[in-house]
Amino acid sequence: MAQRRLLEGLGVTVAEETAYRALLRHGPATLSRLAAETGSSPAAIRRMLPRLEDLGLISRVAGRPLRLVATPPNVAIDILVARRQEEIAHSRAAAALLATEVAERSGPQPEEVLEVVTGRDAVARRYLQLERNATREMLVLVHPPYAVDISDDQENRQRAARQGAPTRGIYSPLAFEHPGMLAHTRRAIADGEQARLGQVPVKLAVADARTAILPLVSDDYRAVESALVVHPSALLDALVGLFETLWRAAVPLRLTSGEALEPEMWPQAPDAEVLALLAAGMKDDAIARQLGLSPRTVQRRVQVLCERLGARTRFHAGFLAARHDLLVAGPK
Repeated sequence: MAQRRLLEGLGVTVAEETAYRALLRHGPATLSRLAAETGSSPAAIRRMLPRLEDLGLISRVAGRPLRLVATPPNVAIDILVARRQEEIAHSRAAAALLATEVAERSGPQPEEVLEVVTGRDAVARRYLQLERNATREMLVLVHPPYAVDISDDQENRQRAARQGAPTRGIYSPLAFEHPGMLAHTRRAIADGEQARLGQVPVKLAVADARTAILPLVSDDYRAVESALVVHPSALLDALVGLFETLWRAAVPLRLTSGEALEPEMWPQAPDAEVLALLAAGMKDDAIARQLGLSPRTVQRRVQVLCERLGARTRFHAGFLAARHDLLVAGPK
């Protein structure tokens, strides 16, 4: 069974990592023994030596015959990370110099303002790249379908661990129809996202008010199959202005994290989430799926909430909940 590559992201090739890990497992070894352990030849190992030493992965043991010893992993990884950080710093400095050359022109060329991305996976990667590189703020208009798989727990953990830029998100009434979207949003809010419910005319994400991504076509069924990336321009300014207009019209959404509340507090956690989803315009069956309840239980809660709010209809209940700031679970 092939070994999982651990050092690829630090610029170490398969052969180099194989040799290093063989030395870690078996201790100091001659060229012949290391070649046997790795399924290579002594000549190939000898050609690899300067590179392994340059990476700081091995050193030579004094005496003859020539023997090699692995650098302790904690030391070796620190060396590799420092090297990669230095390379990144040089690359960023080069990018800044190149940017000044572009700035000397009269302005961006039309072909530089818009970028077309095709394919669902490519769209997802481009969005995650924007999210990962944002430093000041992410603005997001949330509407299904989704290019990024929100049920991928590993990806969700990695995104949360990155602790990226502050995020403001507006969720459309249809956003929570997707299984697991409520739990995903609850985690995002717990991690600091400011979330609101409102009308979302188009899927959109804007990173640092410098780059935006939105569907290339308006057809919901094909909205994640291609995307338009917008760079600094009047069009980008208009998209940021659209978000801010929708943000002012939207209502706050702060879902609970499931902690128990004191009995006298109202609305309690489940009712607060029912109110939030009512305000989003969701039907009883969709609310039941999101909260893991039976439709009958949701119907009873909606009836009780309508009576307590003095609402004539479920839509009226959601409106009153937003108006009186009852979408925030906890004491008022």
